[in-house]
Amino acid sequence: MENQFNLSVKEPCSENFSQFKPTLAGGFCKTCQKEVIDFTNMNTIEIISYFSSNNSQNTCGKFKSKQLKTYNMKNQRNKKIKFLTGIGLACLTLFSFTTVQGQNVKTTETQVATQQNTFVVKGNVSDETGPLPGVNIILQGTKTGIATDINGNFEFPQKLKKGDVLIFSYVGLESQKVVIKNEDSAANIALQIDMNTVEIVITGKVATKKIYKSNNN
Repeated sequence: MENQFNLSVKEPCSENFSQFKPTLAGGFCKTCQKEVIDFTNMNTIEIISYFSSNNSQNTCGKFKSKQLKTYNMKNQRNKKIKFLTGIGLACLTLFSFTTVQGQNVKTTETQVATQQNTFVVKGNVSDETGPLPGVNIILQGTKTGIATDINGNFEFPQKLKKGDVLIFSYVGLESQKVVIKNEDSAANIALQIDMNTVEIVITGKVATKKIYKSNNN
């Protein structure tokens, strides 16, 4: 029974990932003329999900050394169950909203008020040497994010509200969480060298080897 796969980088790459043009999933390598996926901020479930739905033979990625290991596909099945549960809840919520909509106008008024309390967040990220391009900025609890441009500037792609948390991350620097209070909460972010980071980051062509387990075991 096929239930595991081993992830490795067969052909390590010498290109500098920090010099790649940022993309939503990583960076674009001009030498290879392809997107290099940044897996360093993905958890186990997200990595399994990616390789379950993508052809690894065409994938170049950036990994932490501890991510190159054997993955159990059972985690993916658990994720699918949670996803289907989420769909059921979403359908139930939609049905409930449709039912209440004609009975309570205050619901719409509340939604309008909530939208008015959101705002555009933008700013600049730097380290001790100056503006920092290619910094990943993710809204905590989601996959929504953006990377800083060549001057370290960014404008988050969706409006945020008070209490949202942005996570700023860059290889070799300490990640920083910023709680949003207003549109200026992330105006100037300074990242520091992570002295505790000894993690090896490997970039290159991905190789996956499926592991088969006997049904008799």
